[in-house]
Amino acid sequence: MSEDSVPVLRAEGLVKTHHGEGAPAHAVRGVDLSVARGEFVAITGPSGAGKSTLLHLLGGLQRPDEGSIWLDGRCTDSFGEARWAVERRKAIGIVFQFFNLVSNLSVADNVELPALLAGASPKQARAEREALLAELGLAGKERGMPGELSGGEQQRVALARALVNHPPLLLADEPAGSLDSKGTREVMRLLSRFHARGQTIVLVTHDARLASAADRVISFFDGRIADDAALDGAPPRRAGISGVLELKD
Repeated sequence: MSEDSVPVLRAEGLVKTHHGEGAPAHAVRGVDLSVARGEFVAITGPSGAGKSTLLHLLGGLQRPDEGSIWLDGRCTDSFGEARWAVERRKAIGIVFQFFNLVSNLSVADNVELPALLAGASPKQARAEREALLAELGLAGKERGMPGELSGGEQQRVALARALVNHPPLLLADEPAGSLDSKGTREVMRLLSRFHARGQTIVLVTHDARLASAADRVISFFDGRIADDAALDGAPPRRAGISGVLELKD
């Protein structure tokens, strides 16, 4: 099997239940998912559907109660916290709704830190940072602090940080959820640009505008895949048993 035919990401039978006050919340209920190299997949659905929990499982930020995840054909069942941290430095870039930048580090340091942690030399990390910030329209902001930037600028810094190590997979969790319409258009344009270069992207969003930039949209409802369809006229993918939508009374 060629490398290109191995999914960048594959999940089988993912289950995650949150236990807190009151009844258990069944966030993810037996999800099967495969993402091919170079795909741009948007996961949409109402608030509380379990979209962000699913993305956190795929990025190793949470552990499934049941099921397995493969990254480039490697099963992650045996991965501990340290191994997942390594994967997130090298193989998975993650962008969050609220940026999650280190507030007391400069823009330059925020972007360079993941590269340094992944073993890049200071010279390499600086070169990657300079190239990304220039492309994202942030040249001249290197010495600024996150709090001095607009929301759209902070999200662009977060995107640069996520991409600095050229990860095969980019996970984006409501990346425009705290931005105005201009910031949303910026994020949409940038994701489309990187996807056009071959970046594999899985995006969680409730925003139809952002979802329209993807070439495949998964509708997520009540912890399950309700629909999985290509946007380019290709035949819809079958969600399988795990994708059956159960309607409650």
